[in-house]
Amino acid sequence: MQDKTTGTGMRNVVLGCALMLVAGGALASDGIDVDCDVNSDYDFALTDKSVILTRGNGAPRTVLMRQGRLFVDDRWVDVSAADRDRLIDYEREARAAMPLAAGIARDAATIAFTALGEVAKGFSRDPAATETKLQQARADLDRTLARSVSTRHFNSRELGKGIGEAVSEVVPRVVGDIVGGALRAAFTGDTGQLEQLDKLDARIEAVVEPRARALERNAETLCRTMQSLDRIDDALEYRHAGKPLQLLRVEVKDRAQPAH
Repeated sequence: MQDKTTGTGMRNVVLGCALMLVAGGALASDGIDVDCDVNSDYDFALTDKSVILTRGNGAPRTVLMRQGRLFVDDRWVDVSAADRDRLIDYEREARAAMPLAAGIARDAATIAFTALGEVAKGFSRDPAATETKLQQARADLDRTLARSVSTRHFNSRELGKGIGEAVSEVVPRVVGDIVGGALRAAFTGDTGQLEQLDKLDARIEAVVEPRARALERNAETLCRTMQSLDRIDDALEYRHAGKPLQLLRVEVKDRAQPAH
């Protein structure tokens, strides 16, 4: 089998999507009440012609779909006419998920840095210096997003590393500036700055909410796409060593419902 891969690997597709969502921490209070928990044992890659899933342990280790055909480990396998249709649907849905994932990554980063920027405006000891730090961190994260998420590929490990580096680099510095500014206002009796603190939640909500709502809609669309992939996966008649392939597992949880 020959297939030149233009994408990079993705392990735990939904874990990557979750990373993108939690990157904008302000979302927690903006009405997103559905958790879409998606897991896969496989790395995921797209090429011009194929969808490729690979893993280091377990069997099968390689699953490739190409225009309704199925390659498993070291050979093309026979599939039913119904499975050919399912494989074509799976490829189509998988490709549709990529631009959604890329958009969610960019939007989540924008929301996170917008919220930090609003806080920094009123409480940093040196707003200009803090803004410079935020811009540099955002530029670094944007470069990571460009490498790890696009309409053609998704590398959740690189994305997670990039977000972690951006957070560990900028957040302690920015929080230090903000806390220092707030303490200074308290000790000096700067009532104007303290009043800004009282209004901070409302200001952040006004700036972030429209973006968060749009992100929520896109996240729900992506969740439905992942559910569709899971249904197609579960419906495949093909068996490997007598067992279903089980490429993807999706669980949707409503945060509004109490845990049992």
